[in-house]
Amino acid sequence: MIDASMSVPQPVFLKNYTPPPVLVDRCDLTLRLDPDHTRVKARLACKANPAAGAWTGTWTLDGRGLTTESVVVNDQPADYTLTNTSLTLRDLPERFVLESEVVISPRSNTDLEGLYLSSGVYCTQCEAEGFRRITWFPDRPDVLARFTTTIIAPTSVPVLLSNGNCLAEADLGDGTHFARFEDPFPKPAYLFALVAGTLTALEDEFVTASGRAVRLAIWAAEQDIDKCGFAMDALKRSMTWDEQVYGREYDLDIYHIVAIGDFNMGAMENKGLNVFNTKYVLARPDTATDYDYAGVEAVIAHEYFHNWTGNRITCRDWFQLSLKEGLTVFRDQQFSSDMGSAAVKRISDVRGLRAGQFPEDASPMAHPVRPDSYIEINNFYTATVYQKGAEVVRMQHTLLGPTLWRKAMDLYFERHDGQAVTCDDFVACMEAASGRDLTQFRRWYAQAGTPSVTVERSFADGTLTLTLRQSCPPTRGQPEKLPFHIPLALGLLDAEGRDLIGTQVIDLTEPEQTIRFDGLATEPVPSLLRGFSAPIKLDIRRRPGELAFLLAHDSDPFARWEAGQTLMIEDMLAAIGRDAAPTVSPDLIAACRQTLAGAGQDDAFVAEVLALPSEGYLGELMTIVAVDRIHQVRQAFRRGLAAALVEDWWRVYRARADGAPYRYAAADVGRRSLKGLALAYLGQTGTVEAVAAIADQAQHANNMTDALSALTSLVNLPAGVGDQEIAQGLAAFAERWHTEALVMDKWFSLQALAPRPDTLDRVKSLTRHPSYDPRNPNKIYSLVRAFAGNQAQFHRADGAGYRFLADEVIALDPINPKVAARLVPPLGRFRRFDAGRAALMRTELQRIAARPGLSPDVYEIVAKSLEG
Repeated sequence: MIDASMSVPQPVFLKNYTPPPVLVDRCDLTLRLDPDHTRVKARLACKANPAAGAWTGTWTLDGRGLTTESVVVNDQPADYTLTNTSLTLRDLPERFVLESEVVISPRSNTDLEGLYLSSGVYCTQCEAEGFRRITWFPDRPDVLARFTTTIIAPTSVPVLLSNGNCLAEADLGDGTHFARFEDPFPKPAYLFALVAGTLTALEDEFVTASGRAVRLAIWAAEQDIDKCGFAMDALKRSMTWDEQVYGREYDLDIYHIVAIGDFNMGAMENKGLNVFNTKYVLARPDTATDYDYAGVEAVIAHEYFHNWTGNRITCRDWFQLSLKEGLTVFRDQQFSSDMGSAAVKRISDVRGLRAGQFPEDASPMAHPVRPDSYIEINNFYTATVYQKGAEVVRMQHTLLGPTLWRKAMDLYFERHDGQAVTCDDFVACMEAASGRDLTQFRRWYAQAGTPSVTVERSFADGTLTLTLRQSCPPTRGQPEKLPFHIPLALGLLDAEGRDLIGTQVIDLTEPEQTIRFDGLATEPVPSLLRGFSAPIKLDIRRRPGELAFLLAHDSDPFARWEAGQTLMIEDMLAAIGRDAAPTVSPDLIAACRQTLAGAGQDDAFVAEVLALPSEGYLGELMTIVAVDRIHQVRQAFRRGLAAALVEDWWRVYRARADGAPYRYAAADVGRRSLKGLALAYLGQTGTVEAVAAIADQAQHANNMTDALSALTSLVNLPAGVGDQEIAQGLAAFAERWHTEALVMDKWFSLQALAPRPDTLDRVKSLTRHPSYDPRNPNKIYSLVRAFAGNQAQFHRADGAGYRFLADEVIALDPINPKVAARLVPPLGRFRRFDAGRAALMRTELQRIAARPGLSPDVYEIVAKSLEG
């Protein structure tokens, strides 16, 4: 239970939104930097907001952790009241200038929110509500102001950066220097940024479509600057793509990216000065995997695309967060698809959605894409807001088609540039440009949960009849759901695998709907949910041989992949439900062999098809997660497919183990992906030859993708096999890379995810490793959160995994509550597990809840988890 003596944080509700009472035309900041006593002067030119109603003369600003030294209105001492989090001014005229001076301590700011120090570099993170930790301000996204920023610092802090264009910089002759910046575009305070420290820049130039030169600079520690080249290339490709696909040019003279090692999030789109987690900037073939390269490319693009979808047009309130994030995720997905394999990108995105967002929809933290309420907004930077939000945008793209979509986006930019708007405003542009009524479609923003669609079929007299029924399970505060508007893309295949109707999009809007296809010579095989046209669960009873047929013949890559995965899932779930020893069916083996025979045409796609569904996803398909049986069956299927196809795996591996120089290109990525999968399966045979091949690749690989793939295969060898090689491989890797923080993160993660009985003991010992920093978010995510994703070991029947996670949350909450809160959700899904495990998880949640001084961040997730 929650400690009744605690001051219970109160929720904020969308229904209570009111316009800001005061608008800020200009915000002039002067910051004199000091690790412990940074002095911040703010001058705000303000006016009463007519949209807020009659002016009362009273205004409350937000602040946190500020030592206030002066507050002046129109050059006179102000009439005000202070609390720890608010400054209330009285007797204000309708137009006024507010000047304040505060002192803050960046060194003691372990939340990594507001202004803080990271390895000696001053850095800000202001989204969502971090600017209030810098100065008094109406810290809400619908207050847009033009900022000028003056930074004064010792000359030992050589690089000074802020938003916008640099107006002046000079040495002041007293051991300090200054730089002044002006951002000509109004922005909310969450987009303010400042970076100051010892950094080195990789510089380049981009010429826009209109012929304007833009200076580009990526800033990092000197030892990391040689890892910034790919990020620069990705940035330039992003700028070109946005011009060509959306007609959007960059609008300032300079674009900065800064790589920071201590950062709660992935990256932040601050206007003209993006601050990035080093994970999404630094990439070099020997230190970064193909997955890392893809992440850098996508996140660089994502933050750049925010310049228009997030900065020039921002969200009115934080309930509208998906307005900018869902839309921009969709845009970066489009970009990544165009840069590589569109089919593999789509499959990867769906895997991620099912692994992260579908479980969220089925948990106590389920919420709509546009939430109705929150206690701590940072808890809603979720897979629902981002990934499902992107799917909601994608569905609108599907419904409109490419031409009308571009017309609608042009209208959105034209109508709302420089404004803070809502999800409804966005949909209204889709309607205005296309003439479609999307009233029912808006339910995707308002209703939580993952819809299910069941399909029944019949064939008679040349007519195929499909009966579709949609439903959505109850979620918190929404016991009953209205029908969604679901765009369902489908095709029909004849007996030869030929498409009969191409791909058609059906508007499913009723609880039950019937679709007929006439004039068919024979009964076709339906191909459903092509391209994953909607974020739903689809249920259709397939006839014998249909899935293998679709895997072999469907023209839609996603549908082919889905058929292969469903083949595996049906076999595995059937084995989980039986008491007998699990075995792989001959049909599945034959389908996998046939898929492998096509290797060389699209290796990345073949690798996606032949990768077994995760233990976590199999658990999502069960009413009660059978932890031990799922693990037993999946391991047996890995070994079974390894043994049955051993010659095929060797053929595939040897054909790709050519030691070619590293190149990040779609075909090369696919070859490495399939080679790594083959090696992993070979490892499951446990033979001396396989173990030797894995150990050799781990030692001699010429790139991190192959090295880490081999090391992961070593760690996942069957019990009792290759223990010496595992120990030697892990030790050699750490010895070589102990000075590379991001590489060591990979080393921590692969051990946290190992399916071994001693994994928890190893994880505990790794928290004391010299390369582990218990305050660094990347380290915490790579070890602690990774372990919580290890279904078999985290969910040990004795509850030791739960106790470890709860201990970490309790220890971290006073230091960095944002990161601590992100560790809690695995405990909150206890209702999906057997009674013994559920009781142990609930006990740990109650132990966390009983801690005095629990942060609102952790409180919200724990309270909702316990309430159900």
